[in-house]
Amino acid sequence: MKVARLAVLGIAVVAGGGAALLAGRSEAPPPPPPAPAPAIVTVDILVARKDINIGQALLADDMGWAAWPAESANPLFVRKSDRPGAVEQLAGAIARVPIAGGEPLRESKLIKANGSGYMAAILPAGMRAVSTEISPETGAGGFILPNDRVDVLLTRRDKEAERLTGIESVVAETLLSDVRVLAIDQNVEEKNGQRVVVGKTATLELLPRQAETLGMGRLQGILSLALRSIVDADRTKRPSDTPEDLGASNRVNMVRFGVTTMTMPK
Repeated sequence: MKVARLAVLGIAVVAGGGAALLAGRSEAPPPPPPAPAPAIVTVDILVARKDINIGQALLADDMGWAAWPAESANPLFVRKSDRPGAVEQLAGAIARVPIAGGEPLRESKLIKANGSGYMAAILPAGMRAVSTEISPETGAGGFILPNDRVDVLLTRRDKEAERLTGIESVVAETLLSDVRVLAIDQNVEEKNGQRVVVGKTATLELLPRQAETLGMGRLQGILSLALRSIVDADRTKRPSDTPEDLGASNRVNMVRFGVTTMTMPK
């Protein structure tokens, strides 16, 4: 009896060992460990620490260095490896355009005014900033914004025609054509998403001769600004980008548009 029990027990042990062996062989091998993530190469570039408005002079605290992926770093970004003293060098520069906090700084967006104000810094060589009074009636209802292009119209009484005919005569003519608006009052950009700026003064970008024409026209009658279409502003090229050709273009426009006269009974 004991021999039978020992035989059964031996068979059970052998069977259990075989089952364990088979189970161990059927298990899948453990997965390999994940490959390490590739290291991202970065460079330190100069960024704005806070929002900077157009015309605002930068302080040293407004700028700082931040790590940036080297692959996506624009060549125009200011790199610490190339210019470690850029913060001190650019302090006092004036922003030509709005710059958002965290945005990389580029020198093309800044102007070194050297003590001058923003308007003097952004004026192209040979140009003048000249202001003229406007109202909602003479400024396209307030829909003219900085950087728009306008024509300057003069409406005046023709005293010579009145003397000859005895009838009140009003003359309208285009003094200047396709000139850029630099500012409305002291607003050089839209504020808080505002699409309309109703001001009392418009500052125009003019050549010296155009400035003289505007000054004389102001004494002769009422000046109005006529807003030009953005399609005109997007044309491939105007007559020329040189001050001489721009002046010639405006002189031609004065002849081309001519004079419109309206007689009114007294």
